[in-house]
Amino acid sequence: MAAAQKDIYSVEVIGFSQTELMALASVFELSSRRVPKFVRHTKDGTLPDIFLVDANEMDAVRQLIARDSSEQIPAILIGDSNRGTRWPVLARPIRWMKLFQAFDVAIAAPQAGIQTKPADTSIPAKPASIPAGAATIQVSTSALGPGTPAKPEADWVLVVDDNQTVREFMKSKLAAFNFNVDYAESGEQAIGFTGQKHYACIFLDVVMPGIDGYQVCKLIKSNRSAKKTAVVMLTSKDSPFDKIRGSMSGCDAYLTKPVDEEKLLETIAKYVPTS
Repeated sequence: MAAAQKDIYSVEVIGFSQTELMALASVFELSSRRVPKFVRHTKDGTLPDIFLVDANEMDAVRQLIARDSSEQIPAILIGDSNRGTRWPVLARPIRWMKLFQAFDVAIAAPQAGIQTKPADTSIPAKPASIPAGAATIQVSTSALGPGTPAKPEADWVLVVDDNQTVREFMKSKLAAFNFNVDYAESGEQAIGFTGQKHYACIFLDVVMPGIDGYQVCKLIKSNRSAKKTAVVMLTSKDSPFDKIRGSMSGCDAYLTKPVDEEKLLETIAKYVPTS
């Protein structure tokens, strides 16, 4: 019989440097926006759902073996080797999307009613390889425009770009984290949206028909009700001069296209409050 799907899974972290622990804290904060959620195990005497282990620390590997000698609890190793275990290993540096995917794969087997212990050390390249019946990431965004019903207790995000491909890319990346998302195709439309609704974060292209992103950012930041809104430039203009212009216009972050997935997630975690 397949195990019942849960909304929250605990992850016991074993080993890692202080710097990596800080990065992992941001991973868990961002995870609080998605379904299923992955939270850090509190070590309250109960067993975790997953172990996350620094494979380059032999003490951490020994702790894993001592905690779960029968290898019945899924484990994910970070490092250059699986240290003779049969658990999957992810190379450093820790990549957020791969780690989220590894978490999803780790819980998929019990939910599908199959043996928890992994057959090899590889992590599937795509979520589609998760067994049928496994938990999948919740996907939902609002349609173009500010008039669609909101998901309860979720922050609003605005994506401003005249390129449909970019809007679709951002839709696919934001969908997993339970945001309400509006889309604007021009600076003028974006200004209209911000006059009707508070956004936690605005991803803003620079080169658009009509007023450009720098002007839009200045107008948004000059609005008292929108001062707490984070504005992230999302543009192909990557010269130092362009970045200075972005800073002078008041933007909080400057990301260049093609967008690096890891930097995008780090930006979301930094500027959008956790749910």
